[in-house]
Parts: sequence; structure tokens; C-alpha cells
Amino acid sequence: MIYDSIENAKFYYNIDEKIKTALQFLSETDFTEAEPGRVDIDGDKIFALIQKYNTKPEDQGRWEAHRNYIDIQFVALGSETIGFVNVDYLDIIQEYDSSKDVEFYDGEGDFVQLNEDEFVVFFPHDAHMPGIEVEDTEEVIKVVVKIAV
Repeated sequence: MIYDSIENAKFYYNIDEKIKTALQFLSETDFTEAEPGRVDIDGDKIFALIQKYNTKPEDQGRWEAHRNYIDIQFVALGSETIGFVNVDYLDIIQEYDSSKDVEFYDGEGDFVQLNEDEFVVFFPHDAHMPGIEVEDTEEVIKVVVKIAV
């Protein structure tokens, strides 16, 4: 997992060309007026999901992980708490669904506060619990860039 401010995105460009492309897209785009939905950056290899939702209490969250995509989750407006943990420390509660590239887990992990203009990168071994309220429910605009592995 990587956690940082979008202003530091350039420090991660050398990890992978697709990650560089995704971080440049996030750095150069104003999402505050964008409509929710999918934006293709490079077809199914790199695409963004623009989301607008209200954060929720932790007991309503679920641990999830993906096998075929890296997630870069970027908060464009608002803030949320997001959980992270290596999948090896969790118990599978819903088997992998290849059509949705998701598996769900139960267990304990750590949490960080993801504020406006901050991002996290989750690799396939990183389970995450997104969309959790910081103190109270809050509207968030978040962009999730999916990068094929």
C-alpha cells in the first residue's frame, strides 16, 4: 500500500508506466464537477470510476481485495477513513467473483484518514475497507483508478 498527497505523485512514476499514467490523470483533472461514472484512460487496462457517496460507520464496511487490478483511490472532495491489511491476515467470507474481480473478507486491520487531494494505492495483496466516516457521515467525491496487473 502507498498513502500520499497527489502533489507527491511524481515520486511514484518510476514504479510502473501504468501507475504513472493513472497518477498524472488524477493530478491533472478537476473532479469536483464531474459526473459519476466510468472514464476510460486506456480501455480495460486503465480506467477511472468517479464516485459520489456518503461515508458510513465502520460496522457497515467490508474488507475487499482484487486480483486483476491495482486500485488507486483518490479523494477529490471531502474525507474518509479507509482500512488496509494484507489479505493473509483475514478470513474469506465471500469467495472470489471473477466477473467483478472482488473477494470479501472478515477480520481486523489498520485505518488511515484519506483527505482531499490524497490517494492510496492498493495492490492485489492489500485488502481495503473504503468509505468509512471520519467522525460523522460526509459526502465524498472519490476517483478509483483501476490498473490491470
